[in-house]
Order: sequence, then C-alpha cells, then structure tokens
Amino acid sequence: MKDEVTVAAAIVYKLAKGKILWFLIKESDDNGWEIPRTNARRGESSVRAVIRMMAEQGGMEAKVLEEAGRAGGAVKVKERLMTQRTYYYLMEARESGEVLGFTETEWFDYGQATRKLTSKREQGMLREASKILKVLQKKAQKIAKAAEISENI
Repeated sequence: MKDEVTVAAAIVYKLAKGKILWFLIKESDDNGWEIPRTNARRGESSVRAVIRMMAEQGGMEAKVLEEAGRAGGAVKVKERLMTQRTYYYLMEARESGEVLGFTETEWFDYGQATRKLTSKREQGMLREASKILKVLQKKAQKIAKAAEISENI
C-alpha cells in the first residue's frame, strides 16, 4: 500500500457574458461550499484525476491551465495514518453538460465564491488561482495584439 494519498482539487472557471464565474460544490446540507476534490487512483496523476472528476461528476470538459497550489496533511486510511497531498489546479470549463456526481453545484463570481467557501485554505487557493488567471489573460492579450500588429505590416 502506498504511503501517500494524492488528492486533486479543481478550481474551475468559465466566462459567462464577459464575467468570470467559479464552480463550487456542496456535498450535503450539513457541509458548506467547497472546491471539488477527488482521490487519484493507483497509477493516475493528479492532473488526470481532476480532468476525470470534472468529466464524470461535473459533466464538463475542463482543461487544466496551471497548478494553483499544494497543501499537505494527514488522513487515516483503514486505521493507518497516511500523508495526504492535495494539488489544486486552475481549470477552464470548455463545455458543460449535466452534473451527475455532486449533490449541489453553482457558479459564483469571485466575491461570492470567496464568501461561500468555508475553508480558509480553499479561499487562499481560489485567490491564487484568480491571480494566475489574470496573468494568463494578460499574456493572451499581448499575444493577440502582437499577432494583430504583424498582420498589419
């Protein structure tokens, strides 16, 4: 048995009418809103795990853009204490279908999502993902502008 549990978390966004919205889940009425997470299967990378989870449970095609952060901890598995590593990924939702594997889901703007998340760690990861997204958007704008200039020459 492996000495480490790998967890993959999906910080998923989409553009809707020019606004960035973030995908959160709620597993039960007793729990608050959270970032979707899944355990990586034996031999599966954390990147592959988040893509699989969002396809199977979230009903969406989502692309990993960049790692947003990591967190460590411990978890008990069959009475054995094991190291747990959680990898958070910024993901872009490409196509959405029917959500099947989460109890409750919703898309929130950044302010709402930050307030809805009950975990300080997850609030921090969402903040980091938002910063990364802004950097990626600026790079994309520069590339588009450079392409436009070169077309006009």
